Amino acid sequence: MVKLKFLKNVGIMGISTVLSMVALLACGNPISNQNSVSDKQTMLPNDTLKQLNNLEQITAKLGSTGKAVIDPNKPTLVKFWASWCPLCLSTLQETHEWANDSAFEHFNIVTIASPTQLNEKSVNDFKHWYSVVQKDYPKLPVLIDPSGTFIRRLGIQVYPSWAVLDSKGELLYLNKGNLTSEQAHYLASHPDELSQLKAVNTKTNPINIHKEKSSEKNGIYYQANGKPINTQTIYLAGGCFWGLEAYFERVDGVVDAVSGYANGKTNNPTYQQVIAGSGHAETVKVTFDRDKVDLDTILQYYFRVIDPTSLNKQGNDKGIQYRTGIYYTNPNDKPIIAKALNDLQKNFKAPLQVENLPLNNFSEAESYHQDYLTKNPNGYCHIDISLADDKIVKLAPANTIDEALNPKRYANYDKNLSHLNQKQRHITQEAGTERAFSHAYDHLFDKGIYVDIVSGEPLFLSNDKYDSGCGWPSFVKPINDAVITTHDDNSYNMHRTEVRSRVANSHLGHVFTDGPKERGGLRYCINGDALSFVPLDKMASQGYQALIPLVK
Repeated sequence: MVKLKFLKNVGIMGISTVLSMVALLACGNPISNQNSVSDKQTMLPNDTLKQLNNLEQITAKLGSTGKAVIDPNKPTLVKFWASWCPLCLSTLQETHEWANDSAFEHFNIVTIASPTQLNEKSVNDFKHWYSVVQKDYPKLPVLIDPSGTFIRRLGIQVYPSWAVLDSKGELLYLNKGNLTSEQAHYLASHPDELSQLKAVNTKTNPINIHKEKSSEKNGIYYQANGKPINTQTIYLAGGCFWGLEAYFERVDGVVDAVSGYANGKTNNPTYQQVIAGSGHAETVKVTFDRDKVDLDTILQYYFRVIDPTSLNKQGNDKGIQYRTGIYYTNPNDKPIIAKALNDLQKNFKAPLQVENLPLNNFSEAESYHQDYLTKNPNGYCHIDISLADDKIVKLAPANTIDEALNPKRYANYDKNLSHLNQKQRHITQEAGTERAFSHAYDHLFDKGIYVDIVSGEPLFLSNDKYDSGCGWPSFVKPINDAVITTHDDNSYNMHRTEVRSRVANSHLGHVFTDGPKERGGLRYCINGDALSFVPLDKMASQGYQALIPLVK
């Protein structure tokens, strides 16, 4: 992606002119009434500076909001960091020095932390922690963004990362990794070049610094503690690469996503050659952390956002360059891809049109294509990028029922609950109740299991579900008594027995003693929005194979 390696000695006007011409042709002709690439480089909505100004600032004596530390007439360097990141902490002193160095007088230098996001502390805990730490950095602005607005919009999952904004708040560069001293000082001494860098938005370096960001070097990515990340790469074609790249940048476990062209007739094609029929597919190079996510899960994220039966067409885009395909560099990946496609085919009557081929002739797309939707949030996109927030959690294989019911299997669920909608969150976390007869599960009697919507822990079998007529899904018993806990509930001036899940402590509903006497006499009255139904034919693929014998 944009790694802030700056321009080599090339003609600025020549490149800018070419880019402004071909940009109008990119991905379904989404741009109109724009004469240059530089007209299109808005990172976020135009209220970016307003949002920054409104963030709380927590370093003592520097003011209470971003407005106190951001001069609206200067460009801004923004460092994203976290308290758990050793590299972030070890470079705070350096950042503090930059913020108070006369060499950087033409820039604002601020930092942003995001309490409650990406494993960061809670807001109060972070403030308390930093109140002690800040004595070493008394003039370093620290803005806090508990909502995670900026890291989500920029797709940041690597700390530290840097953004370079112009005085209007428009993104010039996004450096996913630490900004080196050489790079920072080059920026400081050449503020007049920002407009040129914005127009070209390149990855190359005008002074041949070529010192890679600390999180990636020679194709190897590093964790904040300096250890190499166990990465794997797959190449995915799914229509216009703007949306697919932005989507995968937000998928948990993905380290990097780069737009490019693959499996065409020539090496290093230009965009004009691609649309003229070079045979290449717009393709995203997806690099992921194998310790966090596996290839099959990456493919499941991919299948979510493509029409796999459409030939040479995705969204509004038509042409061979918009075909779907999975291109691998490791032959061992081919059977994994084949199995995923075979499983996917079961969901469609029409044949799949997704290629499963070795990678051939891949090259990165022009720089203006990279991070396009980050820079142009209103740009064309046929993909629902928000689907990346619906985290796919895969379970380790379980060979026995006891293993399948082991609570440790479900303990690593997303504690941020980013996969829950508002109703699910209200019911499971705030002990809410859905309206009677309002949920589809009340009338569902297909074979399968019902799991906790929060953690995926198995809770009920379809065998034990019955039509109680009360308006909520009802069961005579849980899959095992150990998977639920019961609690006295004296709300609404009545006494009831509340039912919660074991692992996530999700509020599920209540249990009553008016159930079928021949089946034990209990009625577990459960909110449908607290559950996720896994049909029998999907239990194996979703990690519940050991429980299949229990489903009659």
